[in-house]
Amino acid sequence: MNTWKQLEGSSILITGATGLIGRTLIRQIFEWNRQGGRPIRAIAMVRNREKAEAVFAGYLTEGLEVMVADVLSVEPENVGADYIIHAASQTSSKAFIETPVETVMTAVKGTVNMLEFARVNDVKGFVYLSSMEVYGTPETDEKIDEKHSTNLNPMSVRTCYPESKRLCESLCASYASEYGVPAMVVRLTQTFGPGVEYSDGRVFAEFARCAIEGRNIVLNTKGETKRNYLYTEDAAEAIFTVLAGGTAGEAYNAANESTYCSIYEMACTVADVCADGAIEVEIRERADAAKLGYAPTLHMNLDTSKLRSLGWEPKVGLVEMYRRMIASLQKK
Repeated sequence: MNTWKQLEGSSILITGATGLIGRTLIRQIFEWNRQGGRPIRAIAMVRNREKAEAVFAGYLTEGLEVMVADVLSVEPENVGADYIIHAASQTSSKAFIETPVETVMTAVKGTVNMLEFARVNDVKGFVYLSSMEVYGTPETDEKIDEKHSTNLNPMSVRTCYPESKRLCESLCASYASEYGVPAMVVRLTQTFGPGVEYSDGRVFAEFARCAIEGRNIVLNTKGETKRNYLYTEDAAEAIFTVLAGGTAGEAYNAANESTYCSIYEMACTVADVCADGAIEVEIRERADAAKLGYAPTLHMNLDTSKLRSLGWEPKVGLVEMYRRMIASLQKK
């Protein structure tokens, strides 16, 4: 399937457009437009116009439309959108612990509003960005496909995030069944690359900062959690692939299966390869790690065969992901 040929000449509305994934989606749209095909009309839904104008300064002159609205309060209207990508979400692990009610309500109310937006616009496709965390905390290295069960504990406060994602997925399936909204779900693994903020609090960003600043990588746990990772542009390509060719009411795992490793192994890779062995990895376990929003130890080995059956393949491996992200951070 030629994803871009399928999408060319259409209008795509993206929520959370100034976020890491949103910015990558916008960039890829305009890279396509510059190739001379029928241009895609991009509508960036944002809460802050000034931030959007700063982030997208180079695209505003090329036709990017900025729509100032909050997904929590936006009134559904027909803006001529053929497709919607709902990327707005809380991503801070610390916020999951400190403001769990707001985390749930933002996800659920925002998703209902955008699904209603999709109904009003009679869209050809709607993609909701979910998370690998819906699978809970798998304990073995078994492959996890889209039908895998979960062992989430709903009475754990941090579970507010994955449980809200699960409810939003159910809403997508429900809108597809009851109202015919072509809603689909992409379950992203942890995703990074150029565009990550220098101050980003997630572990992959801290490892990059350590390499840049020549500081040892200090782990607050044994780093036994294992998962796949995904490059930002590969993630965007996965989203567009599902948008153009996915099946309504279905979910798709998105990850680079070749990157599966433990946090400790990833830290060692960054220290040895990206920092040329100039730094070391130290383990200083903290008794209060759970209060920092860390997920329990897990083995998240995602099976992406369903997504790959649509013609998608990841292109960038873990080392190159770090090299490109570090180069981007060094320019800031």
